[in-house]
Amino acid sequence: MTTQPVALPALDADPHDPAVTRILDAALELFEDVGIRKSTIEDIARRAGVDRVTVYRRVGSKNEIARAVITRDAQRLFARTAAAILDEESLEDQVVAAFTGLMRGLRDHALLNRLIRLEPDETLPKITTQATETLTLGIRWAAGVLAPPDADAEVLDDLAARIEIIARFIHSAMLTRQGMVDLDDENQLAGFARAYIVPIVTGWS
Repeated sequence: MTTQPVALPALDADPHDPAVTRILDAALELFEDVGIRKSTIEDIARRAGVDRVTVYRRVGSKNEIARAVITRDAQRLFARTAAAILDEESLEDQVVAAFTGLMRGLRDHALLNRLIRLEPDETLPKITTQATETLTLGIRWAAGVLAPPDADAEVLDDLAARIEIIARFIHSAMLTRQGMVDLDDENQLAGFARAYIVPIVTGWS
């Protein structure tokens, strides 16, 4: 295994195009209201205040719109997490910021939670048995963010293995909210991260 820092996937549509923003915003609202399966291009266009042709030309089919909405949400979540990490000086505080930010972002993700309720048969496989690529991307991204600038391939691989343990915990906590520790409480979440998550990551340093 060789781990290298990676960037998140870019949107195929132009994120700076106001029409694209309106389309994706409208699609996000609609998906949260009725789910992806029941949404149509016509509904998205109507809510965005554009015609169907504009939707197809600027973003694409419904599948492409859904992928763009999810990609944009992922970019925003990881951007917020990266910003929180940069605000901290020590590695320990960076790990706490990353863990708590991702936990809150995923557990409180309106679209994801809504799709799990509305379309469990389609959504659950995509975030469990079919989520290998997404999990791998997140692990490699986190390793690239938390690793020191002079980290070699061996250090990155070791760090990625440690982060995978944490990523799998976050994934489990996202799917099963209630456990022995109340991770919905901000203080307990941060305390849990400092007591149990930080040692997993800092063991490589």
